[in-house]
Amino acid sequence: MIRVAGREYREVWLGDFEFLGAPGGVIHPVCLVAHELGTGRTIRLWEDELGRLSAPPYATDADSLFVAYYASAELGCHLALGWPLPENVLDLFTEFRCNTTGAPLSSGNGLLGALSLYGLRALAPEEKETMRELILSGGPWNDAERHAILAYCESDVAALAKLLLAMAASIDLPRALLRGRYMRAAARIEHTGVPIDLPALEHLRARWDAVQADLITAVDTDYGVYDGQNFKTERFAAYLANRGIAWPLLDSGRLALDDDTFKDMAKSHPQLATLRELRVTLSQLRLSALTVGSDGRNRCMLSAFRARTGRNQPSNTKFIFGPAVWLRGLIRPTLGHGIAYVDSVVSGDLRKQIQLVTVYRDVGLRFDVCE
Repeated sequence: MIRVAGREYREVWLGDFEFLGAPGGVIHPVCLVAHELGTGRTIRLWEDELGRLSAPPYATDADSLFVAYYASAELGCHLALGWPLPENVLDLFTEFRCNTTGAPLSSGNGLLGALSLYGLRALAPEEKETMRELILSGGPWNDAERHAILAYCESDVAALAKLLLAMAASIDLPRALLRGRYMRAAARIEHTGVPIDLPALEHLRARWDAVQADLITAVDTDYGVYDGQNFKTERFAAYLANRGIAWPLLDSGRLALDDDTFKDMAKSHPQLATLRELRVTLSQLRLSALTVGSDGRNRCMLSAFRARTGRNQPSNTKFIFGPAVWLRGLIRPTLGHGIAYVDSVVSGDLRKQIQLVTVYRDVGLRFDVCE
């Protein structure tokens, strides 16, 4: 038995995958290196060997522990390969975030940043970037390149073992396993994706310039603050003065025009809500950046625990829930599928929502359940 943070396990596996994939698509594992702490056994597998396995080459049951850094990536490789997920996941990234959130980090919160904070040696950032570029090139790789990629992957696993030892005393394992369970859910969400109406998206992309012009024409009639597609501060200042609206100012004396200010002001002056939505649509929406795979699913990294509050922080341009709210009209299930938006905090009655999903299943609709 191996003791980690006060709890014993039959096996403790540290794992790392290298992978690649098209934006919005399911990731493709390139290789895997896994190391078992108790026996010292190390497994190195290339993509063709991974594809021949129907289950992980290591234990994933309740008596074992899987350790990774930003585990949703490794677990996403499990899902891409059709493997079951480990019962117990310890993600040193989530624990590092718990220990350091709000503190200035000179080297960031990636694996290199965590190693640096604990005074542990790691690959130079330039060397790591070179290896990433080699992997993302997509191959085919010659024997020397495959050997280099596996060695690079193994170096991350060796670094992970050192980091686990350095962080062990600060890990609150029951809660750490709960955070690991969330990373399992995040992996499923990222793997499943959100179904998008591709024909409608392509239609919008092809006509986006005209759509923007039409939106401005329709909305700006009530405000008169645009010149073509340009928001004019002096016109907006005149609009505010004519209606007696006191607007927050910057130290320079100019109007504060950031979205947070607009959002706050729209609460006390609802007539500004439509103008704010137009500004969000024009400034944040980049339809070409929305990552949708060939199967019509929007996928991107959720960036779990990235925010200081511990929330997800996905890209506002890649994720369908990031841009203007109206764009969510592109979310559409394929024939024979259904979508349920379940939010127990807002609704206060999760039981009824689960019953609703059950009813839809009974009439033949299929649901993709993440966790």
